[in-house]
Amino acid sequence: MPTKVIMPQLGESVVEGTVSKWLKRVGDSVEEFEPILEVSTDKVDTEIPSPAKGVILQIYVPEGTTVERGVLLAMIGQPGEAVPEAPDKVAAGTKNHEAAKNEHVHFQGNGVGKSQRYSPVVARMAAENKIDLSQINGTGLGGRVTKKDVEVFLEQRQGGAQSVEKAGEIPPWEQPIEGDLFKPTDEIFAKASGRSAPAATATPRTSGTPSRPAPAPQGQPGQLIPHTTMRRAIAEHMVRSKLQTAPHVTTVFELDMSRTMAHWKASLEDYAKQGVKLTLTAYFMTALVQAVRAQPLLNAQWTDDGLFVHHMINVGMAVALPEGLIVPVIKNAQDLNLMGLARQVSDLAARARSKALHPDDIVGGTITLTNHGVSGSLLATPIINQPQSAIVGTGIVQKRAIVLEDSDSIAIRPMMYATLTFDHRVADGAMGDAFMRAFKDTLENWS
Repeated sequence: MPTKVIMPQLGESVVEGTVSKWLKRVGDSVEEFEPILEVSTDKVDTEIPSPAKGVILQIYVPEGTTVERGVLLAMIGQPGEAVPEAPDKVAAGTKNHEAAKNEHVHFQGNGVGKSQRYSPVVARMAAENKIDLSQINGTGLGGRVTKKDVEVFLEQRQGGAQSVEKAGEIPPWEQPIEGDLFKPTDEIFAKASGRSAPAATATPRTSGTPSRPAPAPQGQPGQLIPHTTMRRAIAEHMVRSKLQTAPHVTTVFELDMSRTMAHWKASLEDYAKQGVKLTLTAYFMTALVQAVRAQPLLNAQWTDDGLFVHHMINVGMAVALPEGLIVPVIKNAQDLNLMGLARQVSDLAARARSKALHPDDIVGGTITLTNHGVSGSLLATPIINQPQSAIVGTGIVQKRAIVLEDSDSIAIRPMMYATLTFDHRVADGAMGDAFMRAFKDTLENWS
């Protein structure tokens, strides 16, 4: 009897995933527990193992399709076994990737109360070019308006503008708009995420062609590298954090790492005997926990109703991968000593680089640490990982000549720059500096 391959529950809060790649095709032999496909959720790719030994008899969900948990993906059995056509459950729980995005963004229509669902790209293009999307006939799934539909509309409108301008008239789409018909991009994304949008500011109407995303250069030597799902997720997240959500401010401190470096070098062998790779990141994690204890408001999340202060300290740890950045989370870091943090740092970093993270490994963070010094960076101003309120950055440790204040003498010490970038809605400079003083004191006075 054939065995069903079902979309599993990939995490506590993950109810759907996108089939990014089938590792096996119809007719291929598979062993039990052998990976047969990859499923993408946000920035994590998870391999789905075969539930049985046999051959792939049927694949119901193609690559690039988003499905809910419990949906039938494929059938495995013996050669020649009969399998059913796609069950209703497959059709009901399946949607293409663009349609999956459409569920998260709404855009108000032409003032008659009609509300449609559009992808973030379509909504953004409409806001930037002052387009009433209800005037466009969609060619996508279920009549949805696609990016191509908007581009065609803009080309047609531009052609009409040339003939109108010849007559010395102002085209209708350049006329001032009455009423709240076209909401700014910030408001679109704020509505989708449940946050309030920043106050709108009046923007004077400018003449000329509306701004559009830059197209790929034509007729020039080069190569167009398509954006990966991970790269697009990073781009959207960073733009939303920096430009649409939080007013960023950064404070910079210089640290004397002499005591920490001495302890690290003296402890490497002992930790290695216990199977733990001790890195400076574990020390930074310890200092960050102490800083949060001193200034807990920076371990918080801004909401419309007030500031939600987390009682646990879940530290996100930025890990650089060839295809982008991912941030696994050390849960309840306040309960771990240096040994426990070092073990967690080593485990998460190794699993991130081997693509063995689970979806739950990258959610639930309350504050983030990025140790950009591992790549030689001296100083950086990281972007806040929403919906958090702060991110700590640590640069490379370098020996420098400094003046010792107690003796007015010059000494060579291992020095490091550390930064705190925080949401200015949540805290002011004094609180940010107090946080960094606690971070600095922990590392400079390590015993």
